[in-house]
Amino acid sequence: MEQIIIQITSGRGPAECCRVVARLQEKIIKQAKALKINIKVLSATRGDLNGTLSSTVLLAEGDKVNVLTKEWEGTVQWIAQSPYRKFHKRKNWFAGISISNVQSTQQWEERDVTFETCRSSGPGGQHVNKTETAVRGVHRPTGLQVVASDSRSQWQNKKLCLERLKEKFLLAQANLLLSQQQDQWQEHNELVRGEAVKVIREEL
Repeated sequence: MEQIIIQITSGRGPAECCRVVARLQEKIIKQAKALKINIKVLSATRGDLNGTLSSTVLLAEGDKVNVLTKEWEGTVQWIAQSPYRKFHKRKNWFAGISISNVQSTQQWEERDVTFETCRSSGPGGQHVNKTETAVRGVHRPTGLQVVASDSRSQWQNKKLCLERLKEKFLLAQANLLLSQQQDQWQEHNELVRGEAVKVIREEL
């Protein structure tokens, strides 16, 4: 299955643009589920007001992720009255959507992960403390690491450790891409706004 990282940013725009980011996240998640695409939020940065996001990063996996790419990648123009400034004349709000294939980022390789066992801590009595069931995974190229100690099974903890480390790795890659994309989007703000790939006319 193909995996993509979807990054939505307000481009440091006002609260209305942050509201657009939140609404776009809702729409994309709803569409992904209808297409039977597995999708989850890797990271979301809240805006200053409730119900707003300055940026968000989604991970989508499935056979039809190209549908999302074709429909959403680029700048989205949302036409609506400001829900925060009643008499504000401006009605055009923008958000940028960048979509990257996971293969276009630094490659994730399980062979780059080193595992070591350690003693679990927390509830469970002496048995937990005496048995090295917890597993620490270290991704050598980046230095990222996680510890899993949810289960009494070392095998299960290793599996959880690998899943969480991969998610942490993908999030780090996504944040790097998001930072670059935000800078570019802000730098070319006016140019990009004139080339909206999608126009939505709904209340914010």
